[in-house]
Amino acid sequence: MTGTTADTQWKFNARYVVLPTENVDTDQIIPARFLTTTDRTGLGPSAFNDWRYLADGSPNPDFVLNRPESQGAEVLVAGHNFGCGSSREHAVWALAGAGFRAVVSSTFADIFRGNALGNGLLPIQVSPEVLAKLMSLHTPTSTVKVDLEASTLTLPDGETVSFPVPPFSKYCLLNGTDEMGFLLGTSDDAAKYEAAHRSSFSTLAAGAA
Repeated sequence: MTGTTADTQWKFNARYVVLPTENVDTDQIIPARFLTTTDRTGLGPSAFNDWRYLADGSPNPDFVLNRPESQGAEVLVAGHNFGCGSSREHAVWALAGAGFRAVVSSTFADIFRGNALGNGLLPIQVSPEVLAKLMSLHTPTSTVKVDLEASTLTLPDGETVSFPVPPFSKYCLLNGTDEMGFLLGTSDDAAKYEAAHRSSFSTLAAGAA
């Protein structure tokens, strides 16, 4: 991926939606009955299914994602300890399918964080104070700026804060790859190294004979 493309994908301004609930677990993000598929696409409409729809299947007008002003939001600002519970990649797939590119919280479950980074969803961890400020500043038109390369988040009032991203995960996201893609991309280098190592070993062995 070129620098220009990386800037386009991972340096962006976006509207955000607030889900203040704390300890949102993966079963609430995507209920277990939707886990039968291995397809990463198509789960967006099922994100937060049991909160998002009424018993008759109609949209719950009181749920935040169903409000008109939430449509098109690309950043989810969520309460403390987001993504807890069982390991469930489908939770990340559902959030991505719902249009989210990043989730902001004060803490994430470790397994959810790993699944998110491995599937192109950026978990942005901020302090409880910054999270509370983001929630209080929210309006239907509020935007934040995400800059993955700089590891910064700019709030609606212009304040910029840093967030942690593991270097390897940042590399993969900025270059549009994952762990498997990275390994495949370096396989030729590894083969050349092994061949050179064998050649050097053979030369040393011949000299010692």
